[in-house]
Amino acid sequence: MKRYLRAFAMCQSMFCALPCPWQVWDEEARPLMLAFLPLVGLEIGLLWAGLAWLCGALGLPGAVTAFLLCALPFAVTGHIHLDGFMDVTDAVRSCRSPERRREILKDPHVGSFAVIGCVLVIAGQLACFAAGRGDIRVLIVLPVFSRCMSAAAVTCLPAMGTSQYAGGTRRGPVLWAAGLFAAGAMGAAVLLCGRYVLCLAALAAGYGLALRRAYVSLGGMNGDIAGYALTVGELAALLLYAIL
Repeated sequence: MKRYLRAFAMCQSMFCALPCPWQVWDEEARPLMLAFLPLVGLEIGLLWAGLAWLCGALGLPGAVTAFLLCALPFAVTGHIHLDGFMDVTDAVRSCRSPERRREILKDPHVGSFAVIGCVLVIAGQLACFAAGRGDIRVLIVLPVFSRCMSAAAVTCLPAMGTSQYAGGTRRGPVLWAAGLFAAGAMGAAVLLCGRYVLCLAALAAGYGLALRRAYVSLGGMNGDIAGYALTVGELAALLLYAIL
């Protein structure tokens, strides 16, 4: 049990900027860490939907509400997934050899493709929230579902040699957790969100297409690719959220 608690604390500290009172790192617990990624997504989703409700209750202007709702998921994750998105965008859009792409992926400098991609993602999210408010309850399940997909992708796909996940993860616990949380997210969306359940389908489609592009281009899986696919998938879900 202590290993699972340590794995949760490690996951919370790595993938969420909210303060974690228990700072711990245990190599034996590291393979279990991704099992708690959907739970971190639930925290983010509750904050996201709570902020949307608060903005509506306070009657904030639409532009202010759009800015806050766009900024929250980036800020509360410490921008870790957006950073992965930018790294992968630079690498994939370079159109170089796979070896050179992997070198670009690890380059700490920011390239023009990363900046352009980041601007488009932020502009897209701002436009989605500025277009109007749908059923805010779907914002609870979107981060859960996207992180279920990330946990499954990192666990099942062969990792790059330089990835922190190259040492392997505990496939059984991670996939069980991802499956249970994904089923719970879909069930909640069906019961509570009506037609907005289609946002989960848009998320899955966007995530899958982005994952395939990055995985094939870079010849392996790592955390940056998971962040890239998560960012694209959530943007696809928000685009449908604005249209519905």
